[in-house]
Formats: sequence, C-alpha cells, structure tokens
Amino acid sequence: MADGLGDAIPPTAVHLCVDMQRMFVEDTEWRAPWAERVMPVIVGLCEQAGERTCFTRFIPADRPGEGRGQWSAYWTRWAAMTRERLGDEMIDLARPLQRFVPPGWVLNKRVYSPWIGTDLDAILRRSGADTLIVTGAETDVCVLATVLGGVDLGYRMIVVTDGICSSADGPHDALLDLYHDRFALQVETAQSEEILAAWR
Repeated sequence: MADGLGDAIPPTAVHLCVDMQRMFVEDTEWRAPWAERVMPVIVGLCEQAGERTCFTRFIPADRPGEGRGQWSAYWTRWAAMTRERLGDEMIDLARPLQRFVPPGWVLNKRVYSPWIGTDLDAILRRSGADTLIVTGAETDVCVLATVLGGVDLGYRMIVVTDGICSSADGPHDALLDLYHDRFALQVETAQSEEILAAWR
C-alpha cells in the first residue's frame, strides 16, 4: 500500500477527529492502547487548524438495555460503559485535546457514524468544506463509519495513517489496505507530515 496525497489540501478543509475521548484513552474496558501513540499527531493538526477542527464524541446509553434493536443487546453487553456506570466525565475529550475547544467544536453522536441523527453535513456545507482530514479511534469501527459516510456524501476523504488507532493490528492494517485498493478514487491515505505541509 502506498500513501500520498493526490492534490493540495484547500484552506476550507476540516479536521474531523473521531471519538478521542477519555473513555478510550484512560483505563476503561474500551481503552485503545494506541491512543497515546497517535495523540501527538492529533495535537499537531489541532495546533495548525484548531478553528477548522470538529471533535466527535460517542455518547453511551444512559443505562444497560437501552437503545433501538441490536443496540439494546450491545448496551447490555457493555453495561460498564453506560453513563450511569461510567460517569459523564469519561465522555469528555481526552485531556490533551480539551484546550482546543474553542475554537474547535464538538459533535455528539449516539452511533458509530457521525452522519446519522446529527447536522454535521449541514454544518460542513455551510462552512464551505468539501475535504475532510480524519484522525481518531477506532480505525475499524467509528473511523470506518465516518470515512464511508463521508464518501457517500461526496466529500474528499483523507485518512491520517499515523493519526488513527485501533485495539487490533490486523483490522487496522486491513482497513488501510481497503482504502487504497478499493476506494482509491475517494479515500486518500497520508502521513501527518505530508498533510501538515500541504494544508496551509
């Protein structure tokens, strides 16, 4: 798989940071061990374009068994991660990212995709954004839903390969191969250094 940008990144691009929250970074059942490794990359993008950064937050069910359809079983299985057990403070952004709001903004979502049940698309269109630079967690769950939803809506999607993380090496690597092999016209993958140089 080869990384690299196809074209320059426009100044109207938006950095979409997916679910880099305390519950994924700190000691919980959902801790993603790689999160600390990618955090400096995400901070660097925020420092360059904090006002063009949207942070998504995955909001758990209030209590076990809530949710539509299979989400009810999901929240029964992950009872320890419901709001009544976890506490709202763990839903907050990871501590190193909290200083970027404002100027960045937060979008809450109840499912993996940030496009369902939110006004994210409308906000981005009003800002003139047609390019999204994606970082965050996890590569094979919420990042995947974010990228494919953006493709469906016609955005140019750029995945920061050293700025996304998963709990498993295999699915992470497989997803990067998938973007390159199957979605090469709609999804670009590049290292943060190249992205920062191209987005001024």
